[in-house]
Amino acid sequence: MTAPRIGSVCTGYGGLDIAVQAVFGGSLAWVADNDPGAALILAHHHPKVPNLGDITAVDWHGVEPVDIYIGGYPCQPFSTAGKRKGTSDARHLWPHIARALGVLRPRLAVFENVAGHLSLGFDTVLGDLAALGFDADWCCVRASDIGAAHQRNRLFFYAWPADSGGPGLARGWAERTTAHRRGAVADAIDLGEHGSGARGTGRDEPAARRLAAAHPAGVGEREPADQAQSLAGSGQARQEPGRGGGGAAADADRDGREEQQRSEPGLGTRRDADGRGPQRWGPYAAAVERWAQVIGRPAPRPTDDLGRLNPPFVEWLMALDDGHVTAVPGLSRTAQLKALGNGVVWPQAVAALRILLARSEPEAWGRAAA
Repeated sequence: MTAPRIGSVCTGYGGLDIAVQAVFGGSLAWVADNDPGAALILAHHHPKVPNLGDITAVDWHGVEPVDIYIGGYPCQPFSTAGKRKGTSDARHLWPHIARALGVLRPRLAVFENVAGHLSLGFDTVLGDLAALGFDADWCCVRASDIGAAHQRNRLFFYAWPADSGGPGLARGWAERTTAHRRGAVADAIDLGEHGSGARGTGRDEPAARRLAAAHPAGVGEREPADQAQSLAGSGQARQEPGRGGGGAAADADRDGREEQQRSEPGLGTRRDADGRGPQRWGPYAAAVERWAQVIGRPAPRPTDDLGRLNPPFVEWLMALDDGHVTAVPGLSRTAQLKALGNGVVWPQAVAALRILLARSEPEAWGRAAA
C-alpha cells in the first residue's frame, strides 16, 4: 500500500497535518491558506509544497488529487465565544470545502472545529456529505483529556466514500504507519475506556476521562490565547477595539488588535526569570506540570517583560516544537498569537482519530445520511 498523499485547507500552522501524518503517514501534496501569517509559517516549514491560497477562488478541477483531504475550517461562525452566526457568517467556508470534495473525491477526509458546531451548522455539513456520497463519523475530545493544561473542547470528524463499503483503507494506513507516529506525546495519551461514553449529538462521545480538566469553571470553549491568559494571570477575554465589555477573541479579527496590559495575580513576580517555578502558576501548577510531563519539556514563562501573554508559552500549550511558530522569520508577535489561537493541538487530534478508528468496524460506522 503506497503512502497517502495529503491535501490540507485552512492549514494554519499545520497542527491537523501533523496529527494526520502521525496516524496515517503520507506527505503533503499541497496546502491552502491565504492568511499572511499562516502563509509565512507554511513556506518556512514546507518550502516545496504549493500553497493554493484562498480556497474560495480555487478551481479544484486543476488541483492534484489526494488520498486524504483535511481542514480545520474557521470556527468563529460556530464558537460559543463568538456571535454564532453559523452559515450566515462570511467566514463560513464549508460550502467551498464541500465543492472541493465533490471534485477531488478523496478516499478520506478529516476535519476539526469547535464542539459548538454540533449544535449549529453540523446538520448542514452531514447533509452535504450525504448528498456527495460520503459517510461520516465524529467525536468530541478535550485537550485536557490528553493532559493539556487547557480544556479546548473540539469536534473531530472524518468522511469516506459511502460506496467503498467501509473504512478499510484508513485502517490499513493507520496500522502500517505506527512507526511514523510522533513518539513521546502520542504514546502518553490515555483517554480511558470509551465504549461506555455518554450519548452526544448523534454519536457516543468519550466520557471516561482519566485526566481532569485544568479549570472546568473558567475555561470552557474559549480560544487557546484566552485560555493561556487564564494560566498567565488574566481570565478575561481581550477586548476588541470599538466594542464595550470583554469582547470574545474567537469572533475578532485579531490583526491589529490593541494589546492589553495584564496583571499576574497569584503568579509570583517577574523577577522569577525562567518563569517555571510552581509559585508562578498558582492554582494551575498541577495542570502545567502534568502537560510538561506529557510533552517532555517544561513550560516557558507565561508573560513577557511587559506583562503580555508570551507566544512561546502558547506554542508550548499547543504541543508544538519550540520555535515552530515563534522562530519563523518575519512573523510579528500579533501574527504568532493569531496563528496559535487558530491552531489544532495535534496530540488531541491524534487521540480523536484513534477513537474513531477504534470503533470503525464497517457494520458499526455512523451514516451521515441516517
